Amino acid sequence: MKFSHVYIEKDVLNHPMTKKILSAFKKSTAVEIERYGDLFLRPRQNYVIQKKYTNIILAKKRYDFIYRGSQMCENFGIDEFYHTSNVLNCIYTCDYCYLQGMYPSANIVFFVNLEDFFNEVDKLSLDKKIYLSISYETDLLAFEPLTGFLSMWISYAMTNKNLLMEIRTKCANRAFFESNEIPDNVIFSWSLLPQEVISIYENLTPSLHKRILAIKKAIEKGVKVRISLEPIMYVEGFEKIYSDFIDELCKELPLQDIYDFNIGAFRMVKEQAKKMEKLKRTSFVFCYDTEVKDGVFTYKNEEYMKEFLHDRLAKYVSKDKLFIK
Repeated sequence: MKFSHVYIEKDVLNHPMTKKILSAFKKSTAVEIERYGDLFLRPRQNYVIQKKYTNIILAKKRYDFIYRGSQMCENFGIDEFYHTSNVLNCIYTCDYCYLQGMYPSANIVFFVNLEDFFNEVDKLSLDKKIYLSISYETDLLAFEPLTGFLSMWISYAMTNKNLLMEIRTKCANRAFFESNEIPDNVIFSWSLLPQEVISIYENLTPSLHKRILAIKKAIEKGVKVRISLEPIMYVEGFEKIYSDFIDELCKELPLQDIYDFNIGAFRMVKEQAKKMEKLKRTSFVFCYDTEVKDGVFTYKNEEYMKEFLHDRLAKYVSKDKLFIK
């Protein structure tokens, strides 16, 4: 990873995590700033152009550490569902990513004060069990060699038995599972799609083959693994491509060791989709029949797409392991 500039809030200049991250970017220009929002939330930024010249911002999170889980996300039957992120934006450049319609800037924000996140989770889970996803807005496993954030979250999870923590990823970092012990209250959820779809929509991400190898390594080490088949993206030859994809997964993966499967079609809040379409008018995302349902932008045939994958997967997997959103 190379970044020409690293912007640092003055309040975290001496934070140990700041020093660790800066040590990896000795050739980058360090710029002190007051608050990350002065840079990150500026108007008239172009997310797509900025994504080609991304820089990083080291900041302190001061409030709103934890949010209720979105209705657009699967909660797996758990009412106390929350999400948090100490990183804003992602190293990958997926064409369908809602972040480009959500944030004005493609710069990556690292909130270095993880200790404050842990304190807030402690308070929330003091007298109840919670399900917390920590990587909806980034890929912590992909950033792990740089930050070590994921190892810190996992170490924290070991101390909180009221916490069930989910880590979503597309990363193929097998080495992480060789060197880290993962407790039972942590689930790694890999997003998988056919290689034909990855090649079109998921720029810079690991191949399907490499992700499968990482999943096998995680399972070998006793990690709870969820397979997330989302967002289902339309592609010419949909039925054959996705049928072959399901067959490949069920041939390559030890299905008895998969915790569960999540199936969901491409969907996005209407306002985010409008912003994204202005930035990417020629994207394949907007080349097929779509509609807005209850404020959510999605394919007109999203139900068919989800049911197609569900029915195909149900030939191999018990239906009580299948969740469809």
